[in-house]
Amino acid sequence: MHFNDGELSIDYRAYLSGKKIFLAAMTGLLAFTLVLALSLGAVKIPFGHVVQTLAGFSVSRQFDIIVWQIRLPQALTAIAAGAGLGVAGAVMQSVLKNPLGSPFTLGISHAAAFGAALSVMILGSGVMASSVSDAVTISSPFVTTFSAFVFAMAAAGTITAVSRLQNASPEVMVLTGVALGSLFTAGTMLLQFFADDIQLAAMVFWTFGDVARASWKELSFISAVTLCGILFFMANAWNYNGTDAGDETAKGVGIAVQRTRLAGMMVASLVTSVIISLVGIIGFVGLVAPHMVRRIIGDDHRFLLPGTVITGGLLLLASDIVARLLLAPHTLPVSVLTSFFGAPVFIYLIIKGYQR
Repeated sequence: MHFNDGELSIDYRAYLSGKKIFLAAMTGLLAFTLVLALSLGAVKIPFGHVVQTLAGFSVSRQFDIIVWQIRLPQALTAIAAGAGLGVAGAVMQSVLKNPLGSPFTLGISHAAAFGAALSVMILGSGVMASSVSDAVTISSPFVTTFSAFVFAMAAAGTITAVSRLQNASPEVMVLTGVALGSLFTAGTMLLQFFADDIQLAAMVFWTFGDVARASWKELSFISAVTLCGILFFMANAWNYNGTDAGDETAKGVGIAVQRTRLAGMMVASLVTSVIISLVGIIGFVGLVAPHMVRRIIGDDHRFLLPGTVITGGLLLLASDIVARLLLAPHTLPVSVLTSFFGAPVFIYLIIKGYQR
């Protein structure tokens, strides 16, 4: 069958149009959910008043404080953290050729958490307190993040080395990740064993991933690193498309496969370590978000990566809203919701995949 250039051009424009419509729709849904997150809580603020407050028109001093000082940094942190974890998971799945890859399932989140805990408790980069609202204050985020990054890279390096072994299947890499997660979890438990009562309570509280603890300072740090990571991944989108076709094919078109794989894992680990070190362990966002987007718009990383950024932010933001309202006036850590809902959703995605 012969196709002329005009037909190919029309088909390609339709191909691009569908993906752009999806990205635009998800962006609009994310914006709506953000305003909804600012409206709902122990104190309900009318939707219109939230919009007025964001536009700079003061409705009341109470609403101004709630929106600008409490809910907005929390909501934006959920978006930034979800975006970072989602895109990191998408890149890990690509460079490792492992559909089950994510910072959580590969043990990288647990390694970063151990590094952050070690920094907080041993290196003194965090101040312990018995306050319910803020059990650990990170006084030196750069030291904490560097420590988290070192251990995250140790886990990522191990995973990358295993992935280069002959006949290393995705299952083998996941089992390696399970072993690494168990190892670093044991290390964190060892630190807790030697901690005093206040430190122990603080560390248990800290391991519950929660975006409510983040202020504008933590938000700016997470956002800056996540944005740089996203730009790096987008610049390498064609390389990830090439590696999906196989190492030999990628090398044939001039892609430095090993460099692409190593750089992708390093940047993904950096983004993960920053998020984990400041908000704690949040699981399954980096696993589920890429699969949801991939099943809708396909594997083209030019669209998969931004789609995962938006979807990851939306998933974590929506989970944070539910966590705040489910047991109101008490607030659940958002990681509890992502774990409860993430596991069955991912199982459903796997079952649907096998049915197809």
